[in-house]
Parts: sequence; C-alpha cells; structure tokens
Amino acid sequence: MDTNPAPATVDALIKDLPKVELHVHLEGSMPADTLFALARKYGLTQLPDSLEALQEWYAFTDFPHFVEVYLESVGALRDEEDFALLASVVARRLVAHNVRYAELHVSLYGHLMRGVPARVVFDGIEHARVAAERDLGIQLRWIPDFPADFGVESAEQTVEAVLRDAPHSVVGFGVGGVETPLEQYAGVFGRARAAGLASLPHAGEHGGPERVREALDVLHAERIGHGIDSMRDPNLVARLVDEQVPVDVSPTSNVCTRAVGEIGDHPLPSMLDAGLLVTLNTDDPTMFGTDLTREYRTAYDLGLFPADLVRLAANGVRASYLGAARRHALLGEIAAVAERHGVAAPVL
Repeated sequence: MDTNPAPATVDALIKDLPKVELHVHLEGSMPADTLFALARKYGLTQLPDSLEALQEWYAFTDFPHFVEVYLESVGALRDEEDFALLASVVARRLVAHNVRYAELHVSLYGHLMRGVPARVVFDGIEHARVAAERDLGIQLRWIPDFPADFGVESAEQTVEAVLRDAPHSVVGFGVGGVETPLEQYAGVFGRARAAGLASLPHAGEHGGPERVREALDVLHAERIGHGIDSMRDPNLVARLVDEQVPVDVSPTSNVCTRAVGEIGDHPLPSMLDAGLLVTLNTDDPTMFGTDLTREYRTAYDLGLFPADLVRLAANGVRASYLGAARRHALLGEIAAVAERHGVAAPVL
C-alpha cells in the first residue's frame, strides 16, 4: 500500500512547484499593513489607530467579521494610486509562493457604487500589472464581478463599465456574493461573452448543486468558482467530468465561510477521485489567514499524495487563460519539478 512521504519532503515539492491561482480576490488579498497605510492617508477614524491593533482586528473570527473587514478594505481604495499599491503588494505576495500567473477577481461594483470610476480602478491595477510582469516575472489578469444579491441593475452597471473601460488584461466576467438564482443575469453574461470575456461565476459554495447547473446552463460558465455542492448531485458530477469544466476550490475559505464544517470534511479528495478538473486557490487569503503554499499543504494533510499535488498545479495551468505557448512551457516546468522530486506525476 502506498504511503505518503514525510512532510518536509512534501513541503520542498510544494515550494518548488510553479503555481497559478485562478480564484483569488484582489480586495480580499489586502494585508493589514496596506489597509493601515490607506487608513492613515484618508484619516479613517473608524479603524484601529495602531498597526498592532488593526492587525488584531484583522484576524479572522467569523463570517460577519470577515464581511466587515472586506467592506472596510474596499472602502479604503479611492484613487488610482491606491489600486496600484494594492495590486503591487498582492503581486509580490503571490511571487513569494512561486505563483507565476494569477487571475484576480476585482469587486468592480463595490467601487462603482461608491462613485469610484471604473477607469480609476483599471488604470491603477494595470500600472501594477505591467510593473509586476516586468520586475517580478508574474502575469496578472483580471475578472471584474458584481454581487449576485444586489440585483440586475448592479450587474448592468458593472458590465457596461467593463465593456467601456476594461483593458485587454480582463479575461472574464464574474458574479459573487450571496448565491441567488442566476437566470436574471443571463443577458448580462451574454453581453460579456459576446465581447470575448469568459463566464466565470461563483456557484455551489452555499447555494446547492442547482446554482452550479444554472451557471452552466444559463450563464454558460467556463469555470465554476467553489462548486463544492456539486458533489451532492452525481449526475452533475458526471457532467462536469464529461465536459471537463474546471472547478476552483478554496479549502480554507470554505471552512471560514462555514460551507464546510471542518477541514477534515472537505470534499477535495473526493472531487479528485471523481475525475473533476479541480484547481486549488485561496479566495481571500489575507482575510482568511492563508496563502497558496498553505492550501497545498492542507491538501496533503487531507490525504492527497505528491502526485495529486502535481496534478492540482497542472490543472490550474490547464484551466487558465494563459496562451497556449505559455501553458505548454509552464506544464513542462511542473513536470520537471515532479521528476526532480521523484514524483510519479500524472501525464501533463
């Protein structure tokens, strides 16, 4: 019977693996010290007045507190310089975990509703994206989104801003927030898809397998954000496997949001065993106290083998919107790392 190697050996593999991340929120990646700097810039007196106190307040306690922290972080972003600062900080943190490419959700409607023009958001993050690619070697792409529970008007405002102002580095269009029936958003996603953007909704974290089916049938989703509720419907699982629709899974996030009771109950191993094209992600890393290295170690602690970790890394590349040549090169790097660590990896 196969046995897993020692944790130190696995940690070395995880460190060396080139990674991509496909489900990570820009605003949910804001570190406490960045929020503190913005609070000082704007005199935000509702926040703790020292970095130490703010870091203590920032630590995840429960989901309502997470929402509070998230909203304060969004509200502290006001000008182009702020968005450039955040994107630059996030890029450096990703690079520290050997992330070569990331597609980041941007809470665009959260900024539009505060009167921040889309052009300010895009100009700021684009400045950081170009610098990160030049100086750090990481490629960043963007997925603007809106909250499902805010209604059609918010969705229409968001897609109009995207179609008017989005740079070429925007690869998709998304919907997050509290899961609600998705049929009302068919037209909005149709406009985004007609403009060449991928349909990349959140679905099936709390809303049940029916939300995943709606994402596929109504929004023509090309990837599913979270999607863990799919495992409650064998027919849906069979469809996702047959069509090889990627499912972006974030284990620590799922526990923090109470989508999963405790980490040992997470369905990630079962999803891989079923043949789903699963990718591994952090969702809101600084706010949930995680990073991509920790997510890979969590996957190992759930009982996955090193070959499974290599498979997850390769799945992320396959499910991404990297160009074909870059995908091929990155898959080759992953295979070389696996061979160096003596891992009998799946065919890449």
